[in-house]
Amino acid sequence: MISPNMKLVGLDNYIEILTSPELVKILVNTVLFIVILLIFNFFLPYIYSYILGHLVQRCNFIYRAILFMPSIISLAVASIIFLWIYNPLAGPLSIVLNSIGLESPRWFKDSFLVIVALSTIIGWKVFGYNLIVMLAAMVAVPKEMIEAAKLENASNWLIFKKIILPMTSPTAVYVFTITVVFGLQYVLVPVNMLTQGGPDQASSNLVYIVYQYGFVFFQTGKAAAFAILTMLCYGVFLWAKTKFLDKKVHYEN
Repeated sequence: MISPNMKLVGLDNYIEILTSPELVKILVNTVLFIVILLIFNFFLPYIYSYILGHLVQRCNFIYRAILFMPSIISLAVASIIFLWIYNPLAGPLSIVLNSIGLESPRWFKDSFLVIVALSTIIGWKVFGYNLIVMLAAMVAVPKEMIEAAKLENASNWLIFKKIILPMTSPTAVYVFTITVVFGLQYVLVPVNMLTQGGPDQASSNLVYIVYQYGFVFFQTGKAAAFAILTMLCYGVFLWAKTKFLDKKVHYEN
């Protein structure tokens, strides 16, 4: 990492990573992680917050407390818990699958299931926090507007589409953004603890590859190049969000 001899390499590191066969796999893995994390930490919290805020009337504080509990657990502890759950020999999931005649897969050794397994850890950990944020937006929708719509015989779907969805859109866009931006950073901990990017880079992504080249392989030039590439990808995402998504947000004032 530290050498007394310095050599100007120009754009060599960028050319090397852009022509590397691992780049396509890293980018595909990154997209898969983001898509699965959006399901766990954006769409599901939004649906559950709507249910708790507008459909479940009794004892919903109990559900909120139960669903929020995993958020107070560190990612390292969550990774160890799921390492036990996914244990193919004696884990609870393996026992359930074996009881119905199914063989438990090796979750962290399968090139596709490993992304699902790691994303589940993040989903379980972050779900409760995003749920509470979404729920705050749901309960802030004026009940007078909903009651007035019901008096006009509006269906639940029409109320959701015309009232709840627009009025919760600022919070929804915020949760969508932090899920994408911070999701890969959260994944770094379980990837580093459980798979180290394996098998065969199947669980690596743009954030972990920066860490791996910088602090495992000590190739800081490549690490810096991947970091710049990651920054550019995030920049494109935030530009697209500002250009297209923010225009659809409804602000009350």
